[in-house]
Amino acid sequence: MAFDGLVVRAVVHQLQPYVGGRVHKIQQPNEHDFLFTIRGAGKTSKLLLSSNPTYPRFHFTERSYQNPLEAPMFCMLLRKHCENGVIESIRQVGMERIVHMHIRQRDELGDVSVKRIVLELMGRHSNLILMDPESGTVLEAAKRVTPAISSHRIVAPGVPYAPPPEQAKRDPLEATAIEARALLAGAADAFDAARRLVDAYTGISPLAARAIVAGATDAGEAFAAAMARIRRHEYEPNIVTEPSGKTSFSVVPLDPAGAKRETFDDVSVCLERYYGDKAERDLVKQKTSDLAKLLTNERNKNEKKLEKLRETKQEALDADKHRIYGELLNAYMHTFAKGDASVEVENYYDEEQRTIAIPLDPLLTPSENAQRYFRKYQKLRNSLAIVEEQMKEAEAEIEYMDALLQQLEGATLSDIEEIREELVEGGYLRSRGTKPGRKARKNDKPQLHAFVSSEGAPIYVGRNNTQNDYITNRLARPTDTWLHTKDIPGSHVVIRADAFGEATLAEAANLAAYFSKAKQSSLVPVDYTLVRHVKKPSGAKPGFVIYDKQKTLFVTPDEEAVRKLRPLK
Repeated sequence: MAFDGLVVRAVVHQLQPYVGGRVHKIQQPNEHDFLFTIRGAGKTSKLLLSSNPTYPRFHFTERSYQNPLEAPMFCMLLRKHCENGVIESIRQVGMERIVHMHIRQRDELGDVSVKRIVLELMGRHSNLILMDPESGTVLEAAKRVTPAISSHRIVAPGVPYAPPPEQAKRDPLEATAIEARALLAGAADAFDAARRLVDAYTGISPLAARAIVAGATDAGEAFAAAMARIRRHEYEPNIVTEPSGKTSFSVVPLDPAGAKRETFDDVSVCLERYYGDKAERDLVKQKTSDLAKLLTNERNKNEKKLEKLRETKQEALDADKHRIYGELLNAYMHTFAKGDASVEVENYYDEEQRTIAIPLDPLLTPSENAQRYFRKYQKLRNSLAIVEEQMKEAEAEIEYMDALLQQLEGATLSDIEEIREELVEGGYLRSRGTKPGRKARKNDKPQLHAFVSSEGAPIYVGRNNTQNDYITNRLARPTDTWLHTKDIPGSHVVIRADAFGEATLAEAANLAAYFSKAKQSSLVPVDYTLVRHVKKPSGAKPGFVIYDKQKTLFVTPDEEAVRKLRPLK
């Protein structure tokens, strides 16, 4: 990727019609991303400003973001100083990856004040800073930089704002062909020429530099011409996908050998397409890692418990041996005395009446030794029912952990929060200090995943146990059709229609197989039955049901078929 100064210039140019417009709403879905709803140019648009260390960017977006119940403090401060304010200017600092947005607003006393939002797109050092341009001080930042982090530049409330260190490079928009030729004279190849351009000019990424000079007979002329087009705001947003699967984007034409190239008329559409859900997938991975570790540990713990219970059960099944020992000791009590460690007696319970050695406790009398075996026999017999019950519980826990681990694999951010809440309610996790009144209630409607079949029937898919319980036990009607993979952890799927064709049933079965642990398998068994035949036992784990009167389809999960299904609005 190459979110360089050229791309920043293109996005800033796209934002110019909104100068004079207003900031309608500010949201902060997560630690790094800020969503500004702005009105201008006769329309309302969502502007994403992200200080994500892996994917720093800014552009218009059509994506929906899940916001926290309570806005973070920095978001509250941005709202206080910028919401309903007028956008006075949006400009790029030279050709750097730094953007300044000035917003004018009246405070609660009616006084007019101007605040500056500084977006620095600097890789892992990216930041979003709110400052007072009049005093030059920082009000707050997405990432505070203290003296302990950096001795060169401090970013914290009350500290004078200092821009990132300058690189003493030239402005590429002022480059001439003569100047560029002189710079590139003697370059060994396109890579060497690109390196020289990157070292000499601000805002040029290696990717863009290589694309400009590659194949050019006069690299200096090619560079100057490309910069002239950028100066006139003639951008060519494009994404290339190489045979290896690697993707890149720029606002100058890219054309690596053998790559597939997609062009766009709108730079934000290009950026939205490129980044897609990359940042969200990374965030999901980060948030699921601790949950996956917890669930795996719980699963392993129950596996070990089950192994010990199996041993105990086998011992209980062999309890008759202890009764026989007691009976034989009573019969042959005259043949041994206190202090003996064992006694050999004829086993009249054996058809061949062979002699066996019975271990004794030397501290006990013959009668006490016999009673000891009777007590052990009775204890093991009594424990059998308890052990079998504990085995069922351990097996249920393992099945539950498997289901949650499967749900984490394809979870969205909102799905993860619902899974976390479920684990808190189940006592597996401590609450993260949710304020009173903020705890999600069981009657709350979870975020649902729904599709429309090719025949127009709504199909609901539960992506975690909270959603599974909701769509099966509350949303679905008795005459709706319910689907689930047979004996495999997966989603509850409901066709919410009384009448539908084979195509809808096949699409719903494919969804059930795709959103299951058997996603990568073939001929996955999927059961289906009417919702009236699905029951949740009293006290059962979240997402657990029993059902009957089912039929079974065998489905090979088809990701492309899932993608083609239209989401239900």
